[in-house]
Parts: sequence; C-alpha cells; structure tokens
Amino acid sequence: MRVIWAPLAREHVADAFAFISAERPAAAVRWFERVVESAGSLSAFPDMGRMMPEAGRSEVREVLVDPYRLIYRRDPDTIVIIGVFHFHQDVDAEDLSG
Repeated sequence: MRVIWAPLAREHVADAFAFISAERPAAAVRWFERVVESAGSLSAFPDMGRMMPEAGRSEVREVLVDPYRLIYRRDPDTIVIIGVFHFHQDVDAEDLSG
C-alpha cells in the first residue's frame, strides 16, 4: 500500500521538528526518525493505528509518536497522512479533511 503525505502533514512535521530542535536537537532527530518509521510501517500494516474517536469515521486512524499523534486516512489502495498533532492539541473535523 502506498503512503502519501498531505501538504499540511509535511508542514506539521517541519513545525514540530523546529520546535523540538530549538531545545533538544538530538531528540528532534530521534523523533523525526520515529515518525518516518511509523509512517513507513503503515504501508505493510495499514490498520496498526487505532480508530480516532474524534473523527467518527473508521477509515481515520492514528499512531502515537510521543508526544504527537500521526493521523491518517486509510483508502482502498493508499494511506494518506493527514496531519501530525501534539497530544494536547484539539483536532477539529476540518483538520481531518486532508
């Protein structure tokens, strides 16, 4: 299964990386590697994430990459990474349209 990053998700990752690296550059690199690894695993295991309660749709799922949530949509042949949100960040329906 192919994994695609929505433009907003790429922006979220860049912003989170910049935020983390301002205080802890090495931790930011480790976090980024875990994000990439988790996203890559979705290709082989598209249902590995849990259904996201706020979404109200079974095809929208999340994988936890502490302290962020990697939110994705499972389509028939594609995984679309919708966004990467901090645990404490509210996620609205419009955030899930990616």
